[in-house]
Amino acid sequence: MLGAAALDAPTRRVPFAELLWLGLYWFAMSFHWGALITVVIPAEVLRFVPESQKGFYLGFLFAVGAGMAMVVSPISGALSDRSPLPMGRRRPFVIAGVLLNCLGLAAMRSAPTYAWYVGAVMVVQAATNFAGGAFNGLIPDRIPRSQRGFTSGVMGFMMMLGTITAALLAGTLVGRGRTPLVYLIDIGVFLVCTALMVWQVREDPLPAAPPFALSAFVRSFWIDPRRYPDFGWMFLTRGLVMLGFYTMISFLQFFVKDTLHLTVREAAHTTGILSAITIASGTGVALVAGWLSDRIGRKGIVSTAGVFLALTSAGLLAQPPYSTLVGIAVLFGIGYGAFTSVDWALAIDVLPARGSAAQDLGIWAIANTLPQVLAPIIAGPLLDIFNRRIPNLGYTVVFAMAIVYVVLGSIFIWRIKGAR
Repeated sequence: MLGAAALDAPTRRVPFAELLWLGLYWFAMSFHWGALITVVIPAEVLRFVPESQKGFYLGFLFAVGAGMAMVVSPISGALSDRSPLPMGRRRPFVIAGVLLNCLGLAAMRSAPTYAWYVGAVMVVQAATNFAGGAFNGLIPDRIPRSQRGFTSGVMGFMMMLGTITAALLAGTLVGRGRTPLVYLIDIGVFLVCTALMVWQVREDPLPAAPPFALSAFVRSFWIDPRRYPDFGWMFLTRGLVMLGFYTMISFLQFFVKDTLHLTVREAAHTTGILSAITIASGTGVALVAGWLSDRIGRKGIVSTAGVFLALTSAGLLAQPPYSTLVGIAVLFGIGYGAFTSVDWALAIDVLPARGSAAQDLGIWAIANTLPQVLAPIIAGPLLDIFNRRIPNLGYTVVFAMAIVYVVLGSIFIWRIKGAR
């Protein structure tokens, strides 16, 4: 639709080394958000706002940031789909987005007020999704269908490696009162990994930019679920599972602090450890599940992993001691590793054949970012309301809601008919 179909679908198998070079960017992105979402941002919010209103202010911050991401990612993907730049369609957008992201991280580090911090987070969200929206197009550009499952497994492995590294590092540094250093390390990781990926991965540029019509460009952002029902169901199922995931992860540090009776620094450190355990237990599973999905199909793996996540999360409703939380983290990581590594390959399998892969993946990514908006808006006020009635009751309520979301998403995956 936007002219991106001028490049043929890939048929050459991609060597493992190139997958690792692509994986460096996944590592950097996951390191970035692994540090910020679960450890740094919740701890920073408590620097600006009263304890009794932390749910609302954290929820608002996540919501406005995710709202920015939801708009930017598909636009960036669409622009890169039709870009005729000699360097290629994707990498120039990635470079620009990463550089702007580094400026946003520097602004977060020096923020003197909550309003300043919110503005800096919006810049970071816009910049990372400007880069990521274009980067996502590299996969359908270069990876043949027969390698998508394994590539998805590599992606899951590198993302988990980034997240576990960030969780351990950020949890330790924030726990020691050295939060500003986390921002500087994040900037360095992003710059180095992006530079290596851009250097090693090559693209075939478009011969020429397709004709541009604003009305057609705007209309292209609507993917009719009646015409593309598999994409519609994929969007819904991803959205429900991520709504459950972000409902839990957004308030995990507060949950740890209040139920285990820890200080802010102790909670940040403990959350980092639990996050690292979760990701470590799923890292190997991601590679195996991705490889296996190329052979037996993807829907069964995604659905089973989602149900397993829901059952594991039910343990949080009892507000257990730390030793039990460690066991829950291990089991949750196994399900999460299988889900994330295969769900992404399934999404590529059901993309509409419109010649606009990065744009369509950007639209699909809204199923990941919209829950980041909705989860804190819905759960944040409920958390504060119920916690004021009975201490820590709010966590039971919002985590129960999260489990229902995940179960529904895991069931609806079977409505997809055009993929195994």
